[in-house]
Amino acid sequence: MTGAYAPLDGFVAPARQRSELWRFAAGLILGLGAYLACNKLYFATIYAIAGTRSGALYQALLSGSSPLAMYLLLASFLFMTLSAALVVRLLHRRPIRSLIGPIRMAWADFRAVTVMLFGLGIAIALLPPWDMGGDLVPNLPLTEWLVLLPLSLLAVLVQVSAEEIIFRGYVQQQLAARFRSPLIWMIAPSALFALGHYLPEAAGPNAALIALWAGVFGVLMADLTARSGSLGPAIAVHFCNNFSALLIVSLPDDLSGLALYLAPFGLQDAELLAAWLPVDFALMIVFWLGARVAIRR
Repeated sequence: MTGAYAPLDGFVAPARQRSELWRFAAGLILGLGAYLACNKLYFATIYAIAGTRSGALYQALLSGSSPLAMYLLLASFLFMTLSAALVVRLLHRRPIRSLIGPIRMAWADFRAVTVMLFGLGIAIALLPPWDMGGDLVPNLPLTEWLVLLPLSLLAVLVQVSAEEIIFRGYVQQQLAARFRSPLIWMIAPSALFALGHYLPEAAGPNAALIALWAGVFGVLMADLTARSGSLGPAIAVHFCNNFSALLIVSLPDDLSGLALYLAPFGLQDAELLAAWLPVDFALMIVFWLGARVAIRR
């Protein structure tokens, strides 16, 4: 690679020695199987421990409507990371840290992007309009939210890191090791990421738009990874996005258990949600541009 994407060469280097497509396909199958098996065992164990309360816990887990449900759901993403570790060790003979890039550089970029986006978030919050088409609804009491915040931040970090390790780590690395065209190593992982966010039963008529949002987000994170040579910036942007969406203002009917406030509309409010999505697209672009500035060397 040359130009802006020159750092991608170093990021992809660990994947080149065992980059056969059959290994990649086998890795996807093995990783998905291991993740599903671990998840099934994990939740079966949780329900067994819950005993007579398993029915209520199941309902809470479906929508992430309580702090406990959210912690259990977010913790389950550890199995995604462990599955990636298993795949790269067995099929590619390399450690999972090779999916992240140089650790010191990844941490420096994560820190720089997080500081940049925190500042942007404050600036955006101070600018009009100051609402989401209606009044925000208080969810958790502030004192409880603050007590839970350290564990909540860790849980969100576990979730976003797992997704970035899979999509911008394993998938993007393995494809970039075989193909030079960004149309392949940027679009394919992003299409898979979008597919995972296509939930027509939950999102109704907005399901395709939400999946498109996720696909565009994936492309932008692939761009940041190629520009920086590590997952640091992508994890930071993903972390800041989910911090806002899960811990600050959440939709009332989707993963709201740890949020300080609830939005004045939910997934089922199709028209109101559709009206807000363009704003969300714009915020995503602003955060991506802010991250590019933060990692400029």
